[in-house]
Amino acid sequence: MELIELIRGKKVMVGAIDVANNTVETPEEVAETLRKALQFVDADKLYPCTNCGMAPLSREVARGKLQALSAGAAIVRKELEAQR
Repeated sequence: MELIELIRGKKVMVGAIDVANNTVETPEEVAETLRKALQFVDADKLYPCTNCGMAPLSREVARGKLQALSAGAAIVRKELEAQR
């Protein structure tokens, strides 16, 4: 068994937003990161988040990144609902 499989069944925060730069991710980039995490984490245990604090970012950039995080999570949520 791969070591990563040990996280199955546990709550996992996935840093789908990189706060080390000012580039605002697209919702699709966020969704792709979340899809990759879903290979190892159950959907009800996955918590999309940033990879660290956003204090160094301007408000405008931080807001854009959080909007992308929300929109990317919504994309994946809709995909999961369609699979049911």
